[in-house]
Amino acid sequence: MRILPRSFEKLINEFAKLPGIGPKSASRLTFYLFKLPNHQIEVFAESLRQLKQNVFSCSQCFNMAEKAICEVCSDKRRNQNLIAVVEDTLDVLAIEQTGKYEGLYHVLGGVISPIDGIGPENLKIAELVERVKKLKEQSTDIELILATNPSLEGDATVMYIQKLLRPLNVKLSRLARGIPVGGDLEYTDESTLTDALNYRKEI
Repeated sequence: MRILPRSFEKLINEFAKLPGIGPKSASRLTFYLFKLPNHQIEVFAESLRQLKQNVFSCSQCFNMAEKAICEVCSDKRRNQNLIAVVEDTLDVLAIEQTGKYEGLYHVLGGVISPIDGIGPENLKIAELVERVKKLKEQSTDIELILATNPSLEGDATVMYIQKLLRPLNVKLSRLARGIPVGGDLEYTDESTLTDALNYRKEI
């Protein structure tokens, strides 16, 4: 016997597909939305539509943007010769929340993980190399902070990038290991991230 209407079950199933959302949380979210006034539901639905229609990747750093070039890359006050190479946009948000970083970013879109079928060609590594080459034409004082998560996949990605960039003679550094192995940048507190940035080491 069906206890909930089909529409309820369908939305619960969709919510349950989201990261970190189990069946109980999915049910609570569905009931919460059901109780909202229609105009709030319409605002919520419109926000989802705009997210898909108006947000895309920055053509320079591949962070999220609503223009061809994102707000960070467009900010001339930031250090144009300092680039933090991160796995995804959530890592950009984590570093920005420290308020201590004044450089740019390059979002790889993941890490090398053969077991998941992700190779260098699936990431924005070739674009990073080309970006560094263009920077070298304008300046010799360039530093890349290889800020992948401290995991086996993150380390493998760093080693691969390091091998490609060494011939370009740019300074390469990694975040200090104040971040626990196996941890994610997005869940690291601001103090730990600040220390990791301040005490990064050249590799």
